[in-house]
Amino acid sequence: MKAVHFRRFGGTEVLEYDDLPEPVLGPDHVLVRMRAAALNPIDWKAREGLLAPMMETVFPVVTGFDLAGVVERTGLAVTEYAPGDEVMGFVWPDLLGRGTFAEVVSAPVRTVVPKPPGLSWAEAAALPLSGLAAYQSLVHRLRVGRGDTVLVHAAAGGVGVFAVQIAVALGARVIGTASEGNHGFLRSLGAEPVAYRGASAERIRALAPEGVDAVLDAAGKRALRSSPDLLAPGGRLVSVADPQVTALGGQYVFARPCADDLTELGRMTGDGRVRVEIARTFPLEKAADAHELIRMGHTRGKLVVTADHLT
Repeated sequence: MKAVHFRRFGGTEVLEYDDLPEPVLGPDHVLVRMRAAALNPIDWKAREGLLAPMMETVFPVVTGFDLAGVVERTGLAVTEYAPGDEVMGFVWPDLLGRGTFAEVVSAPVRTVVPKPPGLSWAEAAALPLSGLAAYQSLVHRLRVGRGDTVLVHAAAGGVGVFAVQIAVALGARVIGTASEGNHGFLRSLGAEPVAYRGASAERIRALAPEGVDAVLDAAGKRALRSSPDLLAPGGRLVSVADPQVTALGGQYVFARPCADDLTELGRMTGDGRVRVEIARTFPLEKAADAHELIRMGHTRGKLVVTADHLT
């Protein structure tokens, strides 16, 4: 099978597009013919070795964690799916080795759910990791509800776009930081935009003089450091970008595969509460270009690779 992989840590120059053996199908796995797979910042971090202190690595490492495709075979213990079923998932492994940027992916059944019929392959691949990070932050950690004022840092990015829409669907007022070129887009999602640079904290205080009830930080660094001072009494703070949030009294959120959460996200896309923003798609063999682009940051929405031309 064709796959995008690396045999050592480094920049995009370590990525190879070549043949690898098909993965072994475990008893609780489904073998999925990949139709699309999305990129996330964790992909370049894994490639550069930043996950090595927390995850065992087995080379060659196939990059990618998000997946949408068609079930080809099922493991001996799988009763939930059958060949021909369309699925999507956040395929988080126990160790770094077998990812989703491959023609065929062996995915634990707990990591996939049925693909919503209204989503394209690219949209279905773009939803899981970023959507789960936003949903789990807002619903399980921040417990956002109707009438809350929520601040989303990096609101036009992969996680931020989902976070804005989910918070609006929960009945919250949303303020989002983003570059000026994305302000019209954020307004279309229901957010009140604030520019990143300059006196952004002052502008946020002007919009919410009594402070915000919750902050979801997807930017880290300076945006995160300014966040505690923007909270109302009893306000809550999480970051999906910077573990240093714990030193500021907040919580660090690392998305987890969860069939119930991902199924609910699928419902939200189906009824129009959430739409998936695709910044750009690439053929699988051009995945290194996508890696370079996501490493640079500042893309609006998601980057996706597709394998349609291989089927």
